Amino acid sequence: MTSDIILLGHGSGGTLSHQLLDELIIPLLSGVPSRDQNDAAVLAPVAGRLAFTTDSYVVDPLFFPGGCIGDLAVYGTVNDLAMAGATPLALSVGLILEEGLPVAVLQRVLEAMRDAATAAGVGIVTGDTKVVPRGKADKLFINTAGIGVLEHDLSFSGSGALPGDRVLINGSIGDHGMAVLACREGLELTGDLRSDCAPLHRLVAAMRSAGGAALHVLRDPTRGGVATTLKEICLQSQVDLLLEENALPVRPATAGACALLGLDPLFVANEGKLLACVAPDAVDAVLAAMRSLPEGAESCCIGEVTATGSGRLRLRTAIGGVRAIEMLAGEQLPRIC
Repeated sequence: MTSDIILLGHGSGGTLSHQLLDELIIPLLSGVPSRDQNDAAVLAPVAGRLAFTTDSYVVDPLFFPGGCIGDLAVYGTVNDLAMAGATPLALSVGLILEEGLPVAVLQRVLEAMRDAATAAGVGIVTGDTKVVPRGKADKLFINTAGIGVLEHDLSFSGSGALPGDRVLINGSIGDHGMAVLACREGLELTGDLRSDCAPLHRLVAAMRSAGGAALHVLRDPTRGGVATTLKEICLQSQVDLLLEENALPVRPATAGACALLGLDPLFVANEGKLLACVAPDAVDAVLAAMRSLPEGAESCCIGEVTATGSGRLRLRTAIGGVRAIEMLAGEQLPRIC
């Protein structure tokens, strides 16, 4: 690279664009030789149903304890595929770069994406890069799309929850949102606040093997947190669900930060957590499978689908009362994914 910052010329399609691609982006993300750099990636045929998803990432700051926008983009897309029960096959990456972005910052993000894709066992096979003038973006935005394959006949949907199902989660809640917020605002809080950003497809595969058709719903509680995701499940399935406050796993550092800032960890974003609705006779087997993997070591049951209903989500509090939980009317934490 002849420049240490991104210039408008890097998005022109000319010499600088080719230099950016050939010397930085392609070597780090895919390694595709120049003779194979075409307008679309051609994938090998697969046996099974295909899952397809897309997402965009605008997190601020770009780097935070436990991750950055790069691995967040890869893992977030992998996890969306995983919630459909799919094994990720291939990702696309679209980069929106602001003029003036340091090349060193872009390189760190690309390296994180490469490492995350390697860890998840998925290829980044195609992409695009655009450069916008100063002030028209906030340093760097990433758009991704992902394709996965379902090599089984099971189906997971937010409309699949049934009365009696237990609600499982694979660990503590609210870590990602609070880590990003503390980093953004420069809060010097005690405790180790770190994002939980992680791929979940291997965890889902283990759960699927253990639970089979008893595994009814899979969702990842990202924006809006656990409460919003469970409320969506209640409405989709037309069931009532009761959470147990005493069972909610919240790390002391996250709980303390939320208390200090007046936030409810139930509504704080996660990036390495999943929620599952599982038939009661399969709960022990599914929990054992989850706990056998690092990303599921702290898995637990946090509630139960109580009845067919109108979509009510309620929380039994630590003192024995019951209160209703609704979706947030506004945005609790901006720019967390």
